[in-house]
Amino acid sequence: QVQLVESGGGSVQAGGSLRLACGKSGVRATYCMAWFRQAPGKQRERVASIYIGGSSTYYADSVKGRFTISQDNVKNTLYLQMNSLKPEDTAMYYCAADVVPRACTNYAALFGYWGQGTQVTVSS
Repeated sequence: QVQLVESGGGSVQAGGSLRLACGKSGVRATYCMAWFRQAPGKQRERVASIYIGGSSTYYADSVKGRFTISQDNVKNTLYLQMNSLKPEDTAMYYCAADVVPRACTNYAALFGYWGQGTQVTVSS
């Protein structure tokens, strides 16, 4: 099993920065690790993902150039550095893990493990 716990969310002014962290524990190896977000009334979307070893990364067009995904395998932690935050970034951010050795995907249903989320609020 895999357990994921997010932290680092909060409220910031537009243009500010936050770094989210996702602590991972459990006995199963993970392949794709991703950050999703969901705002009230909107569908859940993949913000960024990284494949095991950091060989491949993905960013949604809306965050490209502003967000950076990274992982620390010693600490078993996934990070999302968010810079130049905009009000439209306001959402609940979730960490997700896929334990199947396949490429990262946009489909949330293929991620078998999820954290409980951390709220990010950006004020104008």
